[in-house]
Amino acid sequence: MSTKDFIEKDFYKVLGVPKDATEAEIKKAYRKLAREFHPDANKGNTRAEERFKEISEANDVLGDPKKRKEYDDARALFGNGGFRPGPGAGGGQFNFDLGDLFGGAGGAGGAQSGSFGGGLGDVFGGLFNRGGPGTTRTQPRRGQDVDTEVTLSFTEAIEGATVPLRMTSQAPCKACSGTGDKNGTPRVCPTCVGTGQVARGSGGGFSLTDPCPDCKGRGLIAEHPCAECSGSGRAKSSRTMQVRIPAGVTDGQRIRLRGKGAPGERGGPAGDLYVTVHVGEHRVFGRKGDNLTVTVPVTFAEAALGGEVRVPTLGGSPVTLKVPAGTPNGRTMRARGKGAARKDGSHGDLLITVEVSVPKDLSGKAREALEAYREATADEDPRAELFEAAKGE
Repeated sequence: MSTKDFIEKDFYKVLGVPKDATEAEIKKAYRKLAREFHPDANKGNTRAEERFKEISEANDVLGDPKKRKEYDDARALFGNGGFRPGPGAGGGQFNFDLGDLFGGAGGAGGAQSGSFGGGLGDVFGGLFNRGGPGTTRTQPRRGQDVDTEVTLSFTEAIEGATVPLRMTSQAPCKACSGTGDKNGTPRVCPTCVGTGQVARGSGGGFSLTDPCPDCKGRGLIAEHPCAECSGSGRAKSSRTMQVRIPAGVTDGQRIRLRGKGAPGERGGPAGDLYVTVHVGEHRVFGRKGDNLTVTVPVTFAEAALGGEVRVPTLGGSPVTLKVPAGTPNGRTMRARGKGAARKDGSHGDLLITVEVSVPKDLSGKAREALEAYREATADEDPRAELFEAAKGE
């Protein structure tokens, strides 16, 4: 992402949250939008795919407290891409170089050069990657983020699981040790002087930066390009790693594992690994949020007279359900603490729906009993109220 994009894009608007939104509100908004616009749910919809990328980009910034602070500070200073002059600036041309403020030479009046010690100087150091005059050292580069998918069984999603993931990502080329030069002696890019970025004028007397077109942002140029990586210093690398998927994960959820993505360059940090989880169905149990669901057949006698029935639980001992006399078909009861795990360590509930089972075949004795029951209840009409109600408006 270029500096201009970083400043001008309204990530709060992308996620539909206010600027003072909490981390929990940002995470909730992201998850809702990610499920709605995920490519798997919108096959062939390029607009949904672009929207999903915008949502992921916004979450990558706002979901990280450090990046969010840099973003907020930069927008507070620049507004929508233009510098906001303070009081007394007047309405004329506002000409100066930001380098004079952040790490450049001293200005009029003998001002000392240097950063603001943890304030805006640090912010712009991160945004513009600018060093002092004569700087030639190359900058560390963060590794790329990696996206992958994993399919879990219903039980694994509820209980959590450790799964092997084979990933292919960019890593330092082994043939040239990541230098890009077959002799291992690249030179500093003369265009960007090793910073990997070049200034681009945007009006208003200051400059923004973009990746250097000559060294592609690396800060180095290979005189003798490595045949394996064509001088990029990066090559595809495959590795298998064990990843712990937390208990209670839901279908379509995207998990972020910090520092598990592609390795960085020149001492830079590794990128992040994003794992999209797919969950299979269960033959018996379903799920509603943190609650599990199950449908339990009961006999007519159990529903009419009441009784106790055993109900299976997922991965645990059965529970005994007390069915009150006169329980109607479709009634749902609750077994507390027998559902999916929550982040705080507690569990949801098991929602048990009663389904009155009607036998297909009756023995002679059972038929006689039901005939006797029908005669005993011949004066009762369960549909009387239905017809009365149908006469009304």
